[in-house]
Amino acid sequence: MKISIIGAGAMGGAIAEGLIKGDYINNEDICISDPSRQQRERFANMGITATPSNQLAAQGADVVCVVVKPWLVEQVLKGIKDVLDYEQQILVVVAAGVKSDDIRQWLSKDDKMISSFLCIPNIAIAQLQSMTFLVPLAEAQPRHTEQVKALFDSMGQTIITEENHLGAGTTLASCGIAYAMRYIRAASEGGVELGFKADDAKKIVMQTVRGAVELLEATGLHPEAAIDLVTTPGGVTIKGLNEMEHAGFTSAVIRGLKAGAK
Repeated sequence: MKISIIGAGAMGGAIAEGLIKGDYINNEDICISDPSRQQRERFANMGITATPSNQLAAQGADVVCVVVKPWLVEQVLKGIKDVLDYEQQILVVVAAGVKSDDIRQWLSKDDKMISSFLCIPNIAIAQLQSMTFLVPLAEAQPRHTEQVKALFDSMGQTIITEENHLGAGTTLASCGIAYAMRYIRAASEGGVELGFKADDAKKIVMQTVRGAVELLEATGLHPEAAIDLVTTPGGVTIKGLNEMEHAGFTSAVIRGLKAGAK
């Protein structure tokens, strides 16, 4: 399978890094296009093909990923429309807020449409740990859905969902990774106030969060059930949790998620 990524910004670059680090695709089968010479040289030094031409990148790829800012998607899609093979290629659009109806309007050719997907990963895809949401559009064939899901599964976990859930998925996982980092920052600062050096506090918090995730995955426990394992009556854990709740911890998280989904 040959993959082309149009756009080497934060997300496009992260996808390319994930593909390079993984073993699902050979480096010689990965191509990235970007107007920035610096970005092209960066990825060429990693062993993949880099070009300034979106059309050149799109030609011959099995999967073409368009990973640009939402307001650039129309321009990029119209720019590669004439070189896309509507019978053989798969198109994946990674841009928050872009609608399937718009993609069809921009790409429809002689009443035909290329097999297409909307996709929202998060930047942890560079470390093969993305939570990715994938929406097959009406023209997507089942075998193409399996191929694209397998591709993104190689860089984390993938959920196939509906377009009307994509906004919620974006705030829960893509924005959510920033929310998780804000907790890590806050807890690290608390660690410093408790007497640890800043770097040590960050290491402690990061390992603690990693351990919580591993525990939930290994046991299948609901988070509240796992919390009960470490909250003894009158103990320090329940006192700390209650103090956080008095300050609106759970409510603040839910309100933040809902605000991000608007």
